[in-house]
Amino acid sequence: MRLKLCPNLNFDQHTDASNLRDNTGWLSRVQSAEEIPLSFSISSAAVRRETEEDFLPEEELRMVSEAELKGSETLGKEKLIIQQECKLVTLMSVVHGRLDLTTSHFCFYDLSPVKEDVERQNFKFALSQLREVHLRRYNLRRSALEFFLTDQTNYFLNFSTKTRNKVFTRILSLRPPNLCHYSSRTPADLLKSTGLTQKWVNREISNFDYLMQLNTLAGRTYNDLSQYPVFPWIIADYTSEELDLTSPSTFRDLSKPIGVVNPKNVPEVKAKYDSFEDPSGTVAKFHYGTHYSNSAGVLHYLVRVEPFTSLHIELQSGRFDVADRQFHSIPQTWKLLMDNPNDVKELTPEFFYFPEFLKNMNGFDLGLLQGTKERVNDVILPKWASSPEDFIYKHRKALECEYVSQHLHDWIDLIFGYKQKGPKAVEALNVFYYCSYEGAVDLDAISNPVEREAVEGMINNFGQTPSQLLKEPHPQRLSLEDAVTKMLKSELRKADFTLFLDNLHPVSVEVSNEKDPIVFISAPRSPPRSFLQVGLADTLLSVSKLGVVGAHSWHPHDRYSTKGFTLDVDPTINNAKTRRKLSGSFHPSLPLSNHLFVVSHDAKFLFSGGYWDNSLRVYSLAKSKTVASVRRHFDLVTCVALDQCGSFLVTGSRDTTCVVWYVNQLGTGSSSAIHMTPHPVQTLYGHDQAVTCVGIMTELDMAVSGSRDGTVNVHTIQEGQYVRTLEPLGCEGLRMEITFLALSSQGHVAFSATDKASHSVHMFSVNGVNLGSKYVSGRVTGLTIAGDHLVVVDDAGDLTMSRILGLKPVYDIPLHVPIQSIVVTAGNTHLLVPTRDGKVIVLGVLNSVDTK
Repeated sequence: MRLKLCPNLNFDQHTDASNLRDNTGWLSRVQSAEEIPLSFSISSAAVRRETEEDFLPEEELRMVSEAELKGSETLGKEKLIIQQECKLVTLMSVVHGRLDLTTSHFCFYDLSPVKEDVERQNFKFALSQLREVHLRRYNLRRSALEFFLTDQTNYFLNFSTKTRNKVFTRILSLRPPNLCHYSSRTPADLLKSTGLTQKWVNREISNFDYLMQLNTLAGRTYNDLSQYPVFPWIIADYTSEELDLTSPSTFRDLSKPIGVVNPKNVPEVKAKYDSFEDPSGTVAKFHYGTHYSNSAGVLHYLVRVEPFTSLHIELQSGRFDVADRQFHSIPQTWKLLMDNPNDVKELTPEFFYFPEFLKNMNGFDLGLLQGTKERVNDVILPKWASSPEDFIYKHRKALECEYVSQHLHDWIDLIFGYKQKGPKAVEALNVFYYCSYEGAVDLDAISNPVEREAVEGMINNFGQTPSQLLKEPHPQRLSLEDAVTKMLKSELRKADFTLFLDNLHPVSVEVSNEKDPIVFISAPRSPPRSFLQVGLADTLLSVSKLGVVGAHSWHPHDRYSTKGFTLDVDPTINNAKTRRKLSGSFHPSLPLSNHLFVVSHDAKFLFSGGYWDNSLRVYSLAKSKTVASVRRHFDLVTCVALDQCGSFLVTGSRDTTCVVWYVNQLGTGSSSAIHMTPHPVQTLYGHDQAVTCVGIMTELDMAVSGSRDGTVNVHTIQEGQYVRTLEPLGCEGLRMEITFLALSSQGHVAFSATDKASHSVHMFSVNGVNLGSKYVSGRVTGLTIAGDHLVVVDDAGDLTMSRILGLKPVYDIPLHVPIQSIVVTAGNTHLLVPTRDGKVIVLGVLNSVDTK
């Protein structure tokens, strides 16, 4: 997902494009960019009657021999493995360049003839950063590769077909250490091997995540407008004051293509197919002369956001399209869709996570509607949505609701499955122009360069059908009740407590004592255990007020326990001879708290600050001693945080700065080791007083810090650039201090602020929009984000859970004892709440729940 906006240093208001539209008026276009002219013909030699799957046979996946490696050209300490010309495909351009693959790096050099003042699109990354490689199509040719890195960056490169396969095999031969996914098999086989479908059926992953994964496996990419990810229209009611997700009439019929959801369109669509005949025999029958996902459709929806604005203008020959054809109203778009069987646009993923595309934040002149003379500005929303953020929240909620969960497989059959082509597609009224299907055209067989260019242009504008993933009916998702019953019988998974707030149950576990209470406890963030490892416990690390480290055995799901879980307390913490204790002197002015500690994902290492010498130290649980220490700050380290990948760590200090460190964890198990580079990745500035709390999200390139000066600063990690400052709303004139902050996987920033008399919590989006602020009664002692909820605890013993949007409370429980901190476990199975009396309260769903 592309969630985060970035500053546009070359911003263009596109005034010329607006003037050109207004001066030329309603010039009719000979042919819509979305429609195929029926007179368009392709050489018969280029038409494939039978398509082949895109995969590499095992014999092609050979490893590079030692002889080949020895014969490779040496670049310093690296060896050059392969060098090939290729093209970097982006939304804005196709860049001619050269790929250099070495034994440790992947490099692309921009060879296009550009001006000196234009930055070249060179890039280089270590092979250790490579997470996924996928075989891709480009212009219907099987000639491209898409690379996904551990920080979520991705690149799309196009080669010749034979060259692509050669590059692919060479990359695999180097065995990149973090390469967990590569698609040498067909997309259909790859889907089977991932087990994604069964996980979705069992409700282990959301509808949104499953659709995103299907799009990726089927070749859809954010780098190519003609293969952009496709999502369904799911709601049919855009006029009611309230959105009723319990009524079937609220929803679109997902078993039918969007062109025939309105039954009045069925006769026209059938007649078009039945009556069409191509005298040359080249063009097969089809129901629709347009496509549900193409360049024009994507640009239609996303016209208010760059770079889509510039691409829209380019498609429209240098001008904005006339206002009446712009995307200006969701209710009106749905109405036109239902009235016109030739308009079959489905949605893009942005409709479910990106409210900014509904706002004209850049102030583009999009024109006046002919009938009402109303200026097109922000998109007009349904009555049931009060803001773009509210629309996205409710639309995403609708996608995950029970009705859609029970019918989404029907839509998957149409787009990715057995009704995509063949007799079943004809029965379902789901046949598109033949050139949109994978393998239907062989561009290499077209000798005429003018014809080839025309075909490529047609493919780019008309769109491409995703690779077929299923040739049998897709299974239906389990009902919520059946899924929970299955979950509770399984030792592999525990229910997400955010789905069952009425069934949350607190269990108190005595871990320490009132004289030495737990100030910090970790939750394991490693991948879930495989079925071969069932029965092996995870580890919870704790640190007490006196610096005693505990390693507790944790089973999040124990169906034989009345509590539903098992937490076995480390017996060494109560024995002065055997207990582990952090060495070194903590500064007396900085009491131990949960700000000062963070644990590696495998719970083997503890990072800590607060030492008198301003150091960050690494404690090994296996060796029971400090194994590394780095110093960069000029005052005490006051807070520390680790990213979700376990690769980048950020520290905050009384010296008002933050430092970003790269963490290199080598080996596994007892042989695991940590290497901290002495030179940091970035030093971040901007606060006037001590930094009190930090957070980091590598996937969104965000480092966030709160300070005693009452501000929250956002920087980028890779470049160290300042992005924005967030401040508590409704607290003007007060001397506020930021005390805690938390980040969600979608970049939400939550933080608490306090002064001597008042306490408040605040929620902002990844792009700095305030989603909610409110005062709270007690002094906040911890907060965390679980799914779509913010969980806050205070020194009065209250735990409150609120919706992210608006911070409306949905759950509250008094625990009647001052709370030290709070943490949420992986998969939102439990909340762990250390209290001042030495106990840890565990909140989770019991083994028997009510799903009504």
